Amino acid sequence: MELEVRHLRALCAIADTGSLHRAARQLGVAQPSLSTQLKRIEQALGGPLFTRERSGCRPTPLGRVVLGRARPLVAEMRALVAEARAAAADGPQVRIGSTASRALSGWLRRLRVRRPRTEPILQMDVSPNALLRMVAEGQLDVAFVHEVEGCPLKVPEGLRLRVLIEREPQFVSLPTDHPAAAQDVVHLSDLAQDRWMVDPTVDGEWDAVHRMLRAAGLNPRVLHGDYHTAAFLVATGEVVTICQPTRPSRPEAAVRRLHGDPLGVRLLLAARSEEELDAVFPELEEAYWEMARQAPGYRAWLESSASETFVAAH
Repeated sequence: MELEVRHLRALCAIADTGSLHRAARQLGVAQPSLSTQLKRIEQALGGPLFTRERSGCRPTPLGRVVLGRARPLVAEMRALVAEARAAAADGPQVRIGSTASRALSGWLRRLRVRRPRTEPILQMDVSPNALLRMVAEGQLDVAFVHEVEGCPLKVPEGLRLRVLIEREPQFVSLPTDHPAAAQDVVHLSDLAQDRWMVDPTVDGEWDAVHRMLRAAGLNPRVLHGDYHTAAFLVATGEVVTICQPTRPSRPEAAVRRLHGDPLGVRLLLAARSEEELDAVFPELEEAYWEMARQAPGYRAWLESSASETFVAAH
């Protein structure tokens, strides 16, 4: 079972109302149906999310972790729907596709401020190749994608590419009570006994992580799972996972650099013309470096590496 926004919305409703009965009424579904849905969600995440008491439903520790991630996602989806409806009514749009990135909010904010008559519409996808095809077919105007090292993207003929970052090192997210989290730089050998989680639907990532682990002489158990689920399981001490260096550490999960930077990605913006790239690239570049400055581990890596791109941007 893959979690969808409706599942996250259901969890938030149960937590907010404190009861399956009241949550079902709020969502407009039958209580038995909501109870069955909750059981399936709990099975997918590996544990109970709520305790059932006479006074109602209360989140478990795992439930609090999941809700902490679910609430902003549900809010983002509501905002996305509202923005899409407003754009449909108001006029010109720039249709943006993207894989996951913390630079997105800053990018969209800058585009709205500098081009108030043009509304950016966002479509997310875990597959960079799918987004590139959508640009080539005219379904999107631009796509911000990543190319995993050793796994070249299939770029459709006629697309123009602009490189944002030639090589962004991938960091590791691990529980804060993991012994390796006490270090600023983690060796893969420190994670030899851990379970890893990788999203196999992300183009090239499964193969790249396996190559990285094999090159280090490791053969850990690698689980399938999307990265939202991986974040939940890292927080509960079940897995470690590859992550972007701009991801912030949290009380329950630490983000650390991997020794030797064994895995990297190239960040690209794609469009059908140079003019379309010129129209949105400066805002993307500014938003990305804003995120880089706010991530202490990544900023330290950039400064220690004497990155020409970083020096030029600052």
